[in-house]
Amino acid sequence: MILTVTLNTALDITYRVGALRPHASHRVSAVAERPGGKGVNVARVLAALGHGTTVTGFAGGATGWAVRERLAETAGVVDALLPVAGATRRTIAVVDERTGDTTQLNEPGPQIAPAEWGAFLDHYEELLSDASAVALCGSLPPGVPVGAYAGLIKTARSAGVPVLLDTSGEPLRRGVAARPDLVKPNTDELAELTGSHDPSRATQDARRRGARAVVASLGPQGLLALTPDGRWHATPPTREHGNPTGAGDSAVAGLLSGLVEQLPWPARLTRAVALSAATVRAPAAGEFDRPAYEKLLGQVVVTGGTTAA
Repeated sequence: MILTVTLNTALDITYRVGALRPHASHRVSAVAERPGGKGVNVARVLAALGHGTTVTGFAGGATGWAVRERLAETAGVVDALLPVAGATRRTIAVVDERTGDTTQLNEPGPQIAPAEWGAFLDHYEELLSDASAVALCGSLPPGVPVGAYAGLIKTARSAGVPVLLDTSGEPLRRGVAARPDLVKPNTDELAELTGSHDPSRATQDARRRGARAVVASLGPQGLLALTPDGRWHATPPTREHGNPTGAGDSAVAGLLSGLVEQLPWPARLTRAVALSAATVRAPAAGEFDRPAYEKLLGQVVVTGGTTAA
């Protein structure tokens, strides 16, 4: 079982409009609702790849109930969310069908009480006993300590479970220092962590700070990986147009599934880039266009090699 942690779960709502214009009313052509938050998106993609996955984190209020109802309909995903008094947040994505651009609105999430956080720590430790890997994903809701991910990484390492971290800001900085097996920042997150806007230099700095391996998302330019085994750059054949929401989460699913399957790094990166690109073509986060994914697997270009990193 692969465990994904989404402390700030969400109900993802995607609106599609012909053209998004400021200060104007819009007629919505399509609406999609999905259980969301980065780790939930990762779990759905992992399940579609055939990996049994357990989702944990918090869920509360009517929105939390809607998230859990939809999770129950997802084959291969086990709901291990903990109930809380506050209401789970919503995230709104508005897709401009004319340009393909997406505007994102993210609510902050529920206030987590100290007793709720303590209950989660016990719950997390129990779930690790059956986990082959764990992904710690996304933002922290109000009330959760800023060093939460660092503590969860240490607990996973003590249990002998490899851990991937995908977050930003101070939680990322503290989490990297706890020595996760893999971090997956985007270029902005990496620059904020290291102070460098050169991805090559920044990945080296992130490894020096404690991460065993760093895979940086370069957007349309693919993924740059710096690992104990070497350095690689994986790129898609073309730039995809569509909804990019969840593309990074699909990349995480590709990397995590490759880790569990013990694939070599080039194969992990190929899968991650293909999934990310195929997600841009899908209507909502946590999904991917399977025919496009299977085609892209043969088109992703990976350069680099197994020189010492």
